[in-house]
Formats: sequence, structure tokens, C-alpha cells
Amino acid sequence: MPARSPGAAWRSPLVVIAAGCLIAMIGFGIRSIFGLFLDPMILDRGWDRETFGLAMAIQNLLWGIGVPVAGAIADRFGPARVLAGGAVVYMAGVWGMAEAESAVALWMTGGVLTGLGVAFTAFSLAMASMAKVVGPERRSLALGLGTAAGSFGQVVFSPVGQGFIHAFGWHQAMLVLAGSALLIIPLAFVLPRDQQAKGEPRNEQTLRAALAEAGAHRGYVLLTLGFFVCGFHVSFIAVYFPSYVASIGLDPAIGAYSLSLIGLFNIAGAFMSGMLGQRYSKKCGLSGIYLARAVTITIFLLAPKTVVTIYVFSACMGLLWLSTVPLTTGIVAQIFGVRYMATLFGIVFLSHQIGSFSGVWLGGYLYDTIGSYDGVWWAGVVLGLAAAVVHLPIDEKPLARLTPAPAAA
Repeated sequence: MPARSPGAAWRSPLVVIAAGCLIAMIGFGIRSIFGLFLDPMILDRGWDRETFGLAMAIQNLLWGIGVPVAGAIADRFGPARVLAGGAVVYMAGVWGMAEAESAVALWMTGGVLTGLGVAFTAFSLAMASMAKVVGPERRSLALGLGTAAGSFGQVVFSPVGQGFIHAFGWHQAMLVLAGSALLIIPLAFVLPRDQQAKGEPRNEQTLRAALAEAGAHRGYVLLTLGFFVCGFHVSFIAVYFPSYVASIGLDPAIGAYSLSLIGLFNIAGAFMSGMLGQRYSKKCGLSGIYLARAVTITIFLLAPKTVVTIYVFSACMGLLWLSTVPLTTGIVAQIFGVRYMATLFGIVFLSHQIGSFSGVWLGGYLYDTIGSYDGVWWAGVVLGLAAAVVHLPIDEKPLARLTPAPAAA
């Protein structure tokens, strides 16, 4: 039996999962509430919505580009230093965003720097470590728990962020967010460096071979294409929904409460998704989620816009919000194993962030051009229906190399 690495005894699965959940909660909680700053920032700085929207679009794009790189480094050297360095960059980006007085400065700090910070503290890095310390029979549930923890961050940070903005102003509130990113650093060093996954044969495959294997798998390509739609939906709503609520004459606080409600219901949605994905087809679950999103958005667009409608829509979208993540990451782990899960999911996630860039930029552009978000809402409906179809042909069976060889007679 190989010797345990120093400190391995106290890094029990429970401790690793708890640390991973806290990392997901803090990292996702911070970036999920930038939409609360849209109206006060553009009013104070004299920007239009497209200026702020482009910063968020760049942030999402850099987040997507950075995650595969961060994943490859973490898969090679372990996640601790990647997450710790990312937390410092994250803090610097949000601080620079608070101090930016020109559009270019906002794009460089809130866009490029913050995007890289989010990428190198991505919850997928923590979830990859969580997936490696549990067996395949509990892996989908652990991924659901990590996703739910990220949503809990949104629940906590949304009302707290809105309260700080109301009490101290948007600038001070954003500085508090910047400092919060540093809490990730001590948690990062709780995660184990050992890359061997529990319950899987030792994998001597190289990263280049893993990438070639995934690129030749049709299901992986379809999964990557489908995740574009998830990014389009959630980033558009996260950035513009508070502003949308205010634009139809409702109290801006309702927009903050709506984001919190989305996060609250997503805790249940993500956890249930992980549980069901452990027992049933993950690809069928994804297809159902995207179809349900299209139906939910359609009903919302046709319904009268009241406070009750806003809250019901937020609750329904919350159930569907990041419930795609445990199933998407679960399919990657199920087909290819978890040795290079951070890298392979990072590439899928890049597609998600290209969708995020598209939704966020298009939302700001159309509102400044025609004064309405309706075109983006309806585009989300069409894309949801397309994603529901794209996931159905995915072959989610594990590759033959993950099946233990039969014992000799």
C-alpha cells in the first residue's frame, strides 16, 4: 500500500468537500451580484449600459478562456496554488473595477483582470477535488452539493451586497467584495494535491492524449455546444434582471431579492439534479432542464409583470439555474474519468462563457439601441429548445479503459 502524503489523514472526504463548498460559495457569490452595481455605477460614472455590459461580457469570456488553463495547471500540480493566486488576482480586479473612472479602465479591471481571477478560483477546480475523494457511486451527489454551495453564495451575497450599497454606497460595497475574495486562500490549501481518484484504476494517460480522446468523442462535442446555451441564459439574467425589474417600474430592491431567490431555489435544484443524476440518465436530465427553461421564459414574457410574477419566475429559474452543472460535469467524469476532469470540463465551460459573452453584450447593445431586452429573452427561448435537442444523441457510457479488466480464471 502506498504511503500517505503528509497531512493526508486530516484531509478526509468530509473536510475536502466542506472546503470545496466554501470556495464555491465565496467565488461564485461575489461574481453573481455584479448586476446590482449596474445602475449606480453608470449613473455615477456617466456610462451607458453597453459600456458596463461589455465589461461583464469580457469578464465572462476571460473566465471561460482561463478555466481550461487553470484546470490543466491544477490537474498537473494540484489546485491549491492555482486557487490562491487566483484569489489575489480576483481581489485586484474587483478593487480596480471600483476605482475605474473610464470605460477602458473598467474593461481592463472588471473585464480582463476580474475574469482571470474568477477563472483561477472557479468552482470547477474545487469540484474536481471533491469528485476525486468520493467513489463513482457518490460522485454526482458531491458535484450537486458543490454547485448548491455556489448558489448559496448568491443567496448570501445578494441581500448583503444590496444592503451595503444602500448603506455605504456602491464604491465601498465593491471594496468589501474585493476583500472577500482573499478568504479563498486558506481554504485552497485544504484541498489535496494527490490526483488519484477514489474507485478508479490509476490513469497514466497524458493530458495531450486525454484532449485528443475527448475531441474525438461526439458526445463531448455535443455537450460543449449545449453548454453555450446555459451561459447565454444565466449571465444575461444575472447581469440585467435587476435593471429589467427597475425598468418596468418596480422597486430596485425587488431585483436584488430576485437574484437571492434564484440562488435559494438553485440550492434545491442543484442538489436534486445531483441526486437524480446519480440514478438516471444525465443527458435526458439536461434535455429536460433546457426545455423547461424555454417554457418558463415564454410564460414569463407573456404574463403580466407584477411582483408576484417576478418572484415566481425567479423561483422557477432558480430550480433550473445551475442544475445543469452537476449533470454536465457528471457526464464528463462518467465518460472520461476524473484524472483530467478540471481540464476537460474547463473546455466545455469555455463554450458556456462564450454564451455568457453573447448574452451579456447583446443585452446591453439591444437595450441601448432599441430600449428593450425582449430580443434577448426570445433568443433564449429558441436556444433553450435547440439545447434540449442537442443533448439527446450523447453517448454517456464510460470509456472501455475505465472498466476494470476481468480477473483471470
